Amino acid sequence: MTTLKKPSLKKLAVNGAIWTITGYAFSQCLRFGCNIILTRLPGIQPEFFGLMAVVNRLLMGLELFSDLGIGQSIIQNKHGEEEEFFNTAWTLQIIRGCAIWFICLIITYPAVRFYQEPRLLWLLPIMGLVSIILGFASPSQSLLNRRMELGKVIIFDLIVQVVSLSALVILAWQMKSLWAFAISGIISGIVRAIGSHFLIPGKKTKFAWNQDAVKELVSFGKWMFVATALMFLAEQADTLLLGKLLSFGVVGVYTIAATLANVPREAIKSLSFRVIFPTISNQVDLPRSELRSKIIRQRWKIVLGAAVVLAFLVSTGDLIIATLYDQRYTEARWMMPILSCGVWFSILFYTTSPALLALGKPLYAAQSNLLRFLMISLGMPLAFTLKGTLGVIIIIALSDLPLYIANLYGIWREGLFCFLQDVRATALFLGVLILFLSIRSFLGFGNPFIFIS
Repeated sequence: MTTLKKPSLKKLAVNGAIWTITGYAFSQCLRFGCNIILTRLPGIQPEFFGLMAVVNRLLMGLELFSDLGIGQSIIQNKHGEEEEFFNTAWTLQIIRGCAIWFICLIITYPAVRFYQEPRLLWLLPIMGLVSIILGFASPSQSLLNRRMELGKVIIFDLIVQVVSLSALVILAWQMKSLWAFAISGIISGIVRAIGSHFLIPGKKTKFAWNQDAVKELVSFGKWMFVATALMFLAEQADTLLLGKLLSFGVVGVYTIAATLANVPREAIKSLSFRVIFPTISNQVDLPRSELRSKIIRQRWKIVLGAAVVLAFLVSTGDLIIATLYDQRYTEARWMMPILSCGVWFSILFYTTSPALLALGKPLYAAQSNLLRFLMISLGMPLAFTLKGTLGVIIIIALSDLPLYIANLYGIWREGLFCFLQDVRATALFLGVLILFLSIRSFLGFGNPFIFIS
């Protein structure tokens, strides 16, 4: 009888990377296609995108401020495959989901007063119901990430996205109101929650409460809570503050520009969590010098590709927006290249930060996100006073720099320093960017860095 050979870690990582990048490309095509359709539907105004951006950021904040690192614990913990640990994690997840909705009810009225927007009075509680629904979703997706069986995860995510976006377009076409966004969010949560229980055949969930498992989950989760709470403040404070400083119409335009500018960042971030983190988690027992060598060798390939893609996006992003969107979104054209340039520092960050998490050191991520949050929260109001919308966009673009610097300190402390590689990669990025800008100028398309505010 022959025994099937288990795939090597390298093969799993390569397959995982292919699935992640391919899935992300399809996901972005669906997302941008949906956005373009929505911007052309009668009755759907730019302020809808701005208002929903603020609502989603508030709900994301509740999610992250209550994050126990349940998914990461299943991936990282040696007991992640055990039924008792798995079911205890699921039980904690349900409790957390209900708690999030309750907190959502509490913050609704203060949010209405802060933004002077009465529609939040019904939008937040309804959208908050998704937290309860997703609390009952099976953690099987995290288990598949642990095993690096990413094909199932990617296909499942795409199916949920197709259903969700289809529902949104149909409802927006028929209802021409914010209710379309709220109802489609509920539909998306229901489809994801039910579908997750079929990801692993035979894998059943049931209520469980193992004290040892709870201790391990909470032990890892206490720093994950701090790290993810600060990550929310660092990554979403821009939109929340913009909602106060500017009109929801301008926030909607910014959301269009930021969504396109962040494509490389989100791709690398997805690769970071789904491939880099599990891969390094399986190699943490190696001597640091050997682990560092493996990380640097594989990281260089990722950073090279990202440099070319980002340089292309910086030099053509304004043209893409001009082609895809109507005159109501004109201001997104000048925002786009500025925001794209700032993404470079997050690419350097997300290709090393998973190593620190795999080593069980989420504190470094907390420190990194704290610095970014301070720059956003202190810099944006000051920049708005001095330079208006342009100043705010520049601060947002530069906000990933402190994130990167703090992370650099962490990888130095842990013996994984790779600053020289960052210098070479940055020089390459700038060289490719200059080349693309020269070609653009030669073809008569001018300079994308025209500040119209």
